[in-house]
Amino acid sequence: MKLAVFCGSSPGNNARYAQSAADLGAFMAGKGIDLVFGGGHVGLMGAIADAVLAGGGKVYGVIPESLLDRELGHTGLTQLQVVADMHERKAAMAAMADGFVALPGGPGTMEELFEAWTWAQLGYHDKPCALYNAFGFYDHLLAFIDKMADAGFLKADHANMLMVESSPEGLIQAMEGYKPPASKWS
Repeated sequence: MKLAVFCGSSPGNNARYAQSAADLGAFMAGKGIDLVFGGGHVGLMGAIADAVLAGGGKVYGVIPESLLDRELGHTGLTQLQVVADMHERKAAMAAMADGFVALPGGPGTMEELFEAWTWAQLGYHDKPCALYNAFGFYDHLLAFIDKMADAGFLKADHANMLMVESSPEGLIQAMEGYKPPASKWS
C-alpha cells in the first residue's frame, strides 16, 4: 500500500506536530506501507519522510521544480520526481497512491486534501481520504464540515467519506479496512 500524505512544509509552533508525523511514519514503515509526499526535507514533510526511511520503508517524493530549492528537496528518498507545477504534482501523487491522508498543515495541505476528497465524491477515484487529527488539530474543521452538511451543502454520505483518526494505529486500520460507498450519488 502507498499512502499520499499532505502536510506542512513547516514544523508548526509545537514540536508535538513533528513528533506525530514521525510516529505515523515509523508506524507506516513497520506495516510495510510506502509514503508518497510532496518531496520536501523540511517541516512535517521531512519528519514523516525521515521516519519512514529510518524504519526501512520506501518514500516517493513529487516536487515542482519551482519549489525544489524553497522546500529543500529531500535527497535521500527512494525516488524524487521533479515536475513542472502543482497540478502535475497532485496528479502524479494521486496516480501513485492507494489513499490520501492530511496531517497538520496550512492552506496547501487543505487544498490537496479537499481536491482528493472532492474527486472521491465525484467518483474519479474510490480511494480512502482521511484526516490525521493529531492533538485535535482538525477539530474546528470537523465542526465546519458538520455545518456544511447541516446547511445542505454536503451530503451526509459524502461527509462520512472523510475518515478521521487521531492515532497511527487507528488511521492505518481505517485506511486498510476502507470500503468505497456503493453509490456516491445516493
